[in-house]
Amino acid sequence: MAEREKLTIPGEPRLSHRIREAAGRDALGHAAVLSGQGDLTAAARFLAAALQCRGADKPCGVCPDCRKALRDIHPDVIMVTDPDHKNVSVDVLRRVASGASVLPNEGRRKVYIFPDCSLLDGKAQNVLLKVVEDGPSHAAFLFCAANSASLLPTIRSRTTEWKLSPPPAAEPGERARELCQAVCSRKAAELAAFCAELENSKITREELKSLLSDSRDLFVSALAAAYTGQGNALAVRLSGEMGKYRLSAVAESLGGFIRQCNYNVGVGQLLGALAVELIR
Repeated sequence: MAEREKLTIPGEPRLSHRIREAAGRDALGHAAVLSGQGDLTAAARFLAAALQCRGADKPCGVCPDCRKALRDIHPDVIMVTDPDHKNVSVDVLRRVASGASVLPNEGRRKVYIFPDCSLLDGKAQNVLLKVVEDGPSHAAFLFCAANSASLLPTIRSRTTEWKLSPPPAAEPGERARELCQAVCSRKAAELAAFCAELENSKITREELKSLLSDSRDLFVSALAAAYTGQGNALAVRLSGEMGKYRLSAVAESLGGFIRQCNYNVGVGQLLGALAVELIR
């Protein structure tokens, strides 16, 4: 297959090359973590195809095993989900541990993909520990986790981590600019109204986290402008009207709220506390 036609993970040519190179050395191992931002499931399917591929350049993308793995119809590539429960239940994982001992139907390996490791609590992961540590040679386990720290150290120590590249930085959105301008105005009513509008719009925790991250980036840019006198129009305006101390304090405060978005805290509660903090 010509180099330009080689299969790759969308947006991940370097990672695709590294996985292909490891597959060529038969060094993919039996357990891996796909971490970072991006399409982790697509990366896991690519890795599963490499594990199943019977071609010389794994994954070739054209052999039956590759095509089936990539289309999610391979009988020996199993996506582990539990639609009946919030988290993947212990019973489902016990069936995985038991089924791993059964030989593959038609593939080279029996590959289990866990598409969202945030749904695996500590008790569930302990059920998998024995089979990941000392399972049959024909079984492989692929864990998709935005942050590999969501997996127990005992699981991570038995895996190879393949980290996806962070996406290119996007321009701050309009809402982030509106929040910065509301903070800059020093008008409590404007800030309170802005936070109330966000809550009424049914913003999700992830959307709020992204908004706060964009806003913090704007304040950090403004802080840099305060020292250098250079930056975009909004950064220069914020630096002139707020000053270094206030810019630094707001950026630090937003960082704290961004971290809180990683926990199971209600969006309304976060926005209420945010309004009080920024007004203060």
